[in-house]
Amino acid sequence: MKHLIIYAHPNTESLNHFLKQYVADLLSDQNHEVEIRDLYAINFNPVLSIDDLQGQRQGTVAGDVQTEQEWIGWADCITIVHPIWWTGLPAMMKGYIDRVFSYNFAYSYDHGVQKGLLVGKKCVVLNTHGKSHDEYYALGMDQAFSLVFDTGIYKYCGLELKKHLFIDQADRMSAEHLHPYLLEIEKIYSGI
Repeated sequence: MKHLIIYAHPNTESLNHFLKQYVADLLSDQNHEVEIRDLYAINFNPVLSIDDLQGQRQGTVAGDVQTEQEWIGWADCITIVHPIWWTGLPAMMKGYIDRVFSYNFAYSYDHGVQKGLLVGKKCVVLNTHGKSHDEYYALGMDQAFSLVFDTGIYKYCGLELKKHLFIDQADRMSAEHLHPYLLEIEKIYSGI
């Protein structure tokens, strides 16, 4: 299977970096093809420009966007790894989605009805956040994330969301706290 990992975190010492590499190694050890798109390492430009907007409507995209769309087209399964910052996507990942998950590539409209164009591709999302699960649940943030990310982006584009795993207390992670998450990650990929 062809696995694409889209990763956004500037710190190579971060938990997100560890998770990205853990997934890549796990998949490689299982003889899958793996490509990592480290958005900071490739210096991806996340700024959606007027040229981007006009080009999307005309069916043309910038070269950097076309490269990323080719990788998405190549993949059978897309894994997205990033932290939750300010209860949302990091600017780098948001800009990637704005530019790459574009009209006529990731979604379109047929007589006013939206349809996802990435049908047939699986998706796994791994997010870290600082609060505990209990704190997010009490605030309703778990439901908000599911609505905005899962429904509003990934399913909207036709991706089959296999799992959205939230890894809590990332800023004070211990090996003991991380271990069950690593087991869960192994279980996710064994079922794909």
